Amino acid sequence: MFTGLVEALAKVIEVRLTPPGKRLIIRAAEIADALRIGDSIAVSGCCLTVVEIGEDKDGSASLTFEAGPETLSRTILNRLVAGEHVNLERSMRLADRLGGHLVTGHVDGVGTLVGRIDEGPWSTLRFRVPEPLMPQIASKGSIAVDGVSLTVVDVNQPRFEFNVALIPHTLEATTLGRLAVADQVNIETDLIAKYVERQMQGK
Repeated sequence: MFTGLVEALAKVIEVRLTPPGKRLIIRAAEIADALRIGDSIAVSGCCLTVVEIGEDKDGSASLTFEAGPETLSRTILNRLVAGEHVNLERSMRLADRLGGHLVTGHVDGVGTLVGRIDEGPWSTLRFRVPEPLMPQIASKGSIAVDGVSLTVVDVNQPRFEFNVALIPHTLEATTLGRLAVADQVNIETDLIAKYVERQMQGK
């Protein structure tokens, strides 16, 4: 379980094809010292297991993850290439404060940035998501975009879109500040909203 508060904006060093999956090697000096093999990390919102802790050619600490076919087919991790950046967050402890919201690291779908308005150091981003996710997205509710805990500003139900307003810190400290129109992101809707929808459907 995670909180959606990103701890490191990390660079992808290598993406290695290991059929049927891939190995992702990510420079992560900010958090590597506190990790062990087998720990769970949210990589741009997708829960992955640390399989190796090492150093890159520059001597910086690196983490290696394995992503299987299911993960690659349902997230943006399949499109990662060396040189790109990802958001990293360690799994929470029971004694931690819940600064964001409850995030499972199980991506519900891939969204697309369809609009961006920059006003000084602030930005408003508009995302389009798969139609089945819309009942779980509400104005003033919580959502995780690439693993970042955000509050939904408003929802356009007919267009399957929602807006979020980003403060300067979020834009600087996460991948969201680097997004351009047509870029894709991992979306995880609010955990409570999922259960409410299931109850309403009688499932």
